[in-house]
Amino acid sequence: MGAQWKTKIKETTAAAKGRVFTKLAKEIMVAARAGADPDMNAKLRMVVDQAKKASMPKDTIERAIKKGAGLLDDGVTYEKVTYEGFAPHRVPVIVECLTDNVNRTVTNIRILFREGQLGNSGSVSWDFDYLGMIEAAPAAAGADPEAAAIEAGASDLEPSEEGATVFYTAPADLDAVSRALPAHGFTVQSAQLGYRPKNPVTLDDTARAEVEAFLKAIDADDDVQNIYAGLAD
Repeated sequence: MGAQWKTKIKETTAAAKGRVFTKLAKEIMVAARAGADPDMNAKLRMVVDQAKKASMPKDTIERAIKKGAGLLDDGVTYEKVTYEGFAPHRVPVIVECLTDNVNRTVTNIRILFREGQLGNSGSVSWDFDYLGMIEAAPAAAGADPEAAAIEAGASDLEPSEEGATVFYTAPADLDAVSRALPAHGFTVQSAQLGYRPKNPVTLDDTARAEVEAFLKAIDADDDVQNIYAGLAD
């Protein structure tokens, strides 16, 4: 599973959309610490673009930017914490969280990992590459992902869902490649830094279902932002 783990079932309920907006708002607030102007803050610009694609209301985006930049009195400070371990069947997992209460988060993560094994920092991250990940869809028929990757400066690519492509970059090249892809026939759907497994584990359907259930339970936690699993497609 080259990119971020995602549940196969598309979430369309109001509650599910609310969770997506909450996660995006946290990302915006953290990114806005480096500046409230998306034109001058590449990380903020990419998160705001994702929020717009998710149909997040404009006033919600602007409020999150102001909170993160310290322009409102009721700002909340979120801390990024990362956990590593194994899902059932020894599938390596990295979980990224944004939290205003680390003690609460670590307690919840320990409980969620009872069906697997929570490890120390570095216990599985050595088996992942930290890269820029850009998911993009062809803007018109005939768009060539391999040619686009070369022209835009991506280091690798792989097919994603619904005809999209994940373009991989060095972390420092994420913003530049994201800006270049539209000129080569691709519409960027998301762009972020993340973990790509080096040796994804292949499982039968029964074992895979157990791992998917484990990951879905973790993803439901309010503090969890991203999950990366070394699980083969």
